[in-house]
Amino acid sequence: MDLEALTSERQTMKAIAHRTAGKAFVHTVDIRQHELTADEPVDHGGDDSGPSPQELLAASLASCTAVTMEMYAKRKGWDIGPVEVQCEYSPAERGCPTNFKLVIRLPKTCSEEQIERLRVIAAKCPVHRTLDGEVVFDEHVELADASDARSGGAASDGRQTAPAAAARKLAGGAERLISGGAFRRRG
Repeated sequence: MDLEALTSERQTMKAIAHRTAGKAFVHTVDIRQHELTADEPVDHGGDDSGPSPQELLAASLASCTAVTMEMYAKRKGWDIGPVEVQCEYSPAERGCPTNFKLVIRLPKTCSEEQIERLRVIAAKCPVHRTLDGEVVFDEHVELADASDARSGGAASDGRQTAPAAAARKLAGGAERLISGGAFRRRG
């Protein structure tokens, strides 16, 4: 395998979520040059101005599965038409596994061989493999001046907001990094 292929296989994905000023749980998420909104439903205290993080996980698995199947079909020269993937899951209770339910809808014109091969390749999409594999969390907390945060830190009249003032007092002007070690979970 050449270096370029290895590098592209191990590409690091990055998303940055930052709170939208004045909103309870609304966060803007930056991914490369794209921006999306995450929020909680009203019954969870949010404004419902975007999907919840849990819904974004289901969307990630559904879209990755669909794209993976379509890429495979294209590589095989199959004109299979539209593909639809529905993903449902409920977050796991303590001590129980998370159960994802995928419904893959393919056109009736697909042959039995195409259906079987697409079903197998669907389980090999990158998000599916990530959720199915071992997961390691390397968590760090960085304390920053409230004025450095994207959500601001000052009221509209220029005064320091209470959360920003508390963050500044906590940081004490010094940079600190709190490392939380690596956590492993076997899927």
